[in-house]
Order: sequence, then C-alpha cells, then structure tokens
Amino acid sequence: MTQIFNFGAGPAVMPQAVLRKAQEELAEWHGSGMSVMEMSHRGKEFMGIMAHAESSLRALLGIPSHYKVLFLQGGASLQFAMVPINLLRGKTGADYINTGEWSKKAIAEARRFCDVNVAASGEADKFTDVPAEETWKLKADAAFVHYTPNETIGGVEFPFIPDTQGVPLVADMSSTILSRPLDVSRFGLIYAGAQKNIGPAGLTVVIVREDLLGGALKTMPLMLDYRIHVENDSMYNTPPTFPIYMAGLVFDWLQGQGGLAGMARINERKARLLYDCIEQSGGFYTCPVKARARSWMNVPFTLKDERLDDPFLKESQKAGLLQLKGHRSVGGMRASLYNAMPEEGVTALVSFMRDFARRHG
Repeated sequence: MTQIFNFGAGPAVMPQAVLRKAQEELAEWHGSGMSVMEMSHRGKEFMGIMAHAESSLRALLGIPSHYKVLFLQGGASLQFAMVPINLLRGKTGADYINTGEWSKKAIAEARRFCDVNVAASGEADKFTDVPAEETWKLKADAAFVHYTPNETIGGVEFPFIPDTQGVPLVADMSSTILSRPLDVSRFGLIYAGAQKNIGPAGLTVVIVREDLLGGALKTMPLMLDYRIHVENDSMYNTPPTFPIYMAGLVFDWLQGQGGLAGMARINERKARLLYDCIEQSGGFYTCPVKARARSWMNVPFTLKDERLDDPFLKESQKAGLLQLKGHRSVGGMRASLYNAMPEEGVTALVSFMRDFARRHG
C-alpha cells in the first residue's frame, strides 16, 4: 500500500505513536475497567490524567508558576470574544495587528466589545509579510495588544515577539504552539485550538497570567469568565475529557523528540526542505510569502499555470500525499508541516513536486 501523508491544515495529522498508544488504551485505561471516554471527569482516574497533561505542558513550555493553564472548549474562535471580555478591565480599547484571515476574525469579534485600534496591517502587501515593528501605532492606554504569530491560511509567521512596552501581549498560537521553545513570560495570555499541534478538535488551551484575572465584563455569562474556570480547575462544566487525554499523550511524545528544542530543529529542517524545492523549481512553483515571514507550519505555493492545479492534486493524492489544496480564499496549494508530520513525508512531497515539474514544465 502507498504510505499516506496528511498535509491538512486542521484537524491535522497526529503522531503515529500517540494514535497507537490511544488505540491500546481505548477500551480500558490502565486497569480501570473504563475507557477514558466513560470516566467521570471528577473521578481520581481522570483527575490524574488532567493533572499529568497540565504538568507536561508546563514542563515543555517552562510556564511560570504565576500563569494559569486552562483546558476549555469553543476553539480559538470563542477566545476572540473571551479575550476582550476578560482583559479590558475597565478600559475601552485594545490594539490589534492584522496579518490575515484569523487576525481579521479576531478584530471583528473584538469590535463587539471595545474600540479596536488596528495598530498595523499587512493588507497593503496582500498579507505576504508582517508589518515592520517600527511602523506600529500602538496606544499607551490599550488594554492589550493582540496578534496572530502564525496565519494558518496565508502562511505568514512573525519572526519576532512584539515589544508592547508593558501592555499585555495576547497571542493566538493555534497553528504554531509547541513547534519551538517559547518565552511565555513575554505574554499576558496565549490561546490555541488543539487540532493542529496538540490533539483532536474540541480542546482549547489557554495560558493566562494571574494578574489579568477577575475583571470580566459583568454582563457576560459566567462561562466566559477565565476566573471561574481557574477557580474550578477547568471543570466549571464537563471538560473535553478525551481530547485532554490525547493532548497529554502528545506532550509525552514531544518530550521524546527532545522537547521543544529538538522539535524546532526537526521543524526547521522540514520547512527548509520544502522552501528550497519551491525556490529551486525555476518558477514552476512560487511561494507568495516574503522570505522573512515564511511559516514553518503552513507553506502556501502556486503552480506557474493554474490549469495544472487539478492534475497536481489528483496525482499527489494518488501518490498518498493528501489535503494539499490551498484555502479557498487564497487558492493554489498549501502543505501544513505540523510537529506530527514526519520528515519522510516532506521528503516524499518534495520528490513528487520535482517529478511533477519535470513532467509538466
């Protein structure tokens, strides 16, 4: 059988070792007589699973003790609302950086709750670069500064962590979290949907500094108050138990890859291999993103003749290279190279691309 490599943007590929471990434990977890999916979320078995997941995540990222870790639901899209609901804390405005589709969605939601100052935008460059930090128009009285370090759709990634001069920095890290080491102390709040680098869809991880808690808008539902979830250890309602269990397995797997430093070396190699293939194709393939802002995680590219798109997709699928079609708003192709994508998958893609270009160039 042809080996399958899934380049989908999310829900995305998961480590084979994690899937096999989950398969072994699916019907009965560690002699408990129950599947994780059947456990009470307040029983000692699942409480241990969740404690292990949080401890492993803290170890991987070096999360300081004055930051709280939450395992929530609703995806990053709910966080677009929860961030201003919780972090305005009496202020009326916040700064946002617009670098693509997910930034725009966050901005649109925030405008329901506050005055949004778009302090910088990549729209003039058709979202092919990140705005130079010296051009940003930040407001000293902003409640927070929000940005999207990696735009999944456009493949634009920040090569730096913004300096916000003491204003809390908020990051939607859904498609880049755990891909390399990160100084969590630079941020007021980090959030990430799980379905790219953490685990199955249904789980959202939030990492929030303690001093930012307790100021949620009083007219909002309690479910949207971070403090409520902190006080209830992410169990104000039934948490997404199985995705939390799977996330814990992924965190363990990452430790086995050499932690985030080891993962970063692997991810950089994978991305360089694919970008080199594109650059060396003599124009047959093109990446629209400026070199300094190219994502390790999501690589968009176009073919020299869009009439070749359908043959490329049909032949690549036949070769076991799946979900390479670009987002409908961008077109072309997109290869997502998340942590769980093995290096041999990228090697297979590059080999196919070179052969396709030879035959159709």
